[in-house]
Amino acid sequence: MFTYKTIASIVLVSLAGTGTIMAQDEDYGLGREATDQEIAGWNIDVPPSGEDLPDGSGSVAQGKEVFQAQCQSCHGADGQSGPMDRLAGGQGTLAGESPVKTVGSYWPYATTLYDYVHRAMPFNSPQSLSPDETYAVTAYVLYLNGIVKEDATLDADSLPEIKMPNRGGFTHPDPRPDVDAEACMNNCQSGEGETR
Repeated sequence: MFTYKTIASIVLVSLAGTGTIMAQDEDYGLGREATDQEIAGWNIDVPPSGEDLPDGSGSVAQGKEVFQAQCQSCHGADGQSGPMDRLAGGQGTLAGESPVKTVGSYWPYATTLYDYVHRAMPFNSPQSLSPDETYAVTAYVLYLNGIVKEDATLDADSLPEIKMPNRGGFTHPDPRPDVDAEACMNNCQSGEGETR
């Protein structure tokens, strides 16, 4: 666990720049160790695996109601026509001249959608949606993209199982020379690139 004292020591080591570790044992009387409850309040991210998704569930129908009340003014009723980022559509455009990056065309994991909605939406009141409302909005946005059916209900078990259309779009060979990989050198975007 990092305390202000530990962080001050790390900063001093970094500032020293000599490769010599400088010990800092003085207590400046600043701060205190965070409690488990305080850490839990900040530890709200959801990884692709879905680990730590909360209990609860939400259906597409419930999500439509929440979306209309909380999201439509920014993203449009269809998730495509509002003044803010498009959430739906764009499938098949990523390799074209004008890619449309949406939840359905670009995002590799459905759990990332839950995580983002939970942490950052609605824009004017982030973290105000309950877990049930967040599952519901997630289900509705996935429905708008044709990824789940209209009768879908999502929860901590079903959400990580959803295969997003661009799941494999972020997997590329590692170009570092010390690993077994072939890096694309020419004509890479077409998929017919030359490797070294």
